[in-house]
Amino acid sequence: MKAVILVGGFGTRLRPLTLSVPKQMLPMGSVTMLQRVVEHLGGLGVEEVVLSLGYQPEVFLREFPDGEIAGVPVRYAVEPEPLDTGGAIAFAAREAGIDDTFLALNGDVLTDLDVGELWRFHQKAGGAATIALTKVDDPSRYGVVPLAGDGRVEAFIEKPEPGTAPTDWINAGTYVLEPEVIDLVPAGSRRSIEREIFPHLVEQGRLFGLQAAAYWIDAGTPDAYLQAHLDLLDGLRGSFEPAVHDTSRIDAGAMVKRSMIGPGAIVASGARVVDSVVMAGARVAAGASLQRSIVGARSVIGEGCDLSDLTVVGFDEDVPAGTVDAGGRFPPATEWPI
Repeated sequence: MKAVILVGGFGTRLRPLTLSVPKQMLPMGSVTMLQRVVEHLGGLGVEEVVLSLGYQPEVFLREFPDGEIAGVPVRYAVEPEPLDTGGAIAFAAREAGIDDTFLALNGDVLTDLDVGELWRFHQKAGGAATIALTKVDDPSRYGVVPLAGDGRVEAFIEKPEPGTAPTDWINAGTYVLEPEVIDLVPAGSRRSIEREIFPHLVEQGRLFGLQAAAYWIDAGTPDAYLQAHLDLLDGLRGSFEPAVHDTSRIDAGAMVKRSMIGPGAIVASGARVVDSVVMAGARVAAGASLQRSIVGARSVIGEGCDLSDLTVVGFDEDVPAGTVDAGGRFPPATEWPI
């Protein structure tokens, strides 16, 4: 199996963290988000991945110069301009010379989905494409996918109004595609697979879906990114993740509870870190408190700070001593590039 992974987006929902790096290169526990995605695919028989790059492609090239991620060979396809999901998949597949059935998936989705099962279902169904589906509490934020009894997709409804969705099963962002799907996208054109290609295949009766009960989270927002870390700590993905890196330092009198502390990070005496993520090289000064917050690499949280309710601190930031904030961003959105 070969897989195209979409990693070219700007990650605007995760700003200010993604002002410095693409979201798939943010840490997810002890490795990057992308490494977790590829490692999972490799364990299920994927033999090669093609990264569809757009935003800051040099970060990926620098991080994986040997053409391998988690033991899986990797190729790179750098979009000349943003091509949307369908255009990006088609561009990457053509660049890699893919001419047979292949996987395509979003690089910011963490899941334990068995892609081998999805692949076998697709082959049996005989359609042009098969979508993995997951069940959520609020389908209005996603592409909703009602199915017929044989697994054929009856409609593809992108982000319906709250309370109007015909089902709670949504597009999980992992697909098995036939080369004919690529032929629907003219070379170099901008196309959405969700809003244009899938509805077209529904009309033809050639789109299928497979409902899966596997762990799934779209880690593209601060809330979900933090929750994905907490799920690792709680062992919801099969094994417990070490909470504190062995090169970090937790001073006497500091408290760290249900939090990820990255390499070289320091939590000073009297500091309190609960349900939070502190990335590599960051420092939480004496008496500071973090509750459900995210601190980017090499940032400093000053003495006596009190950050809570999904406060997000970007990379290389210095939060002044005594700052009290709930749900804010450092730097603030007014200082972000357009």
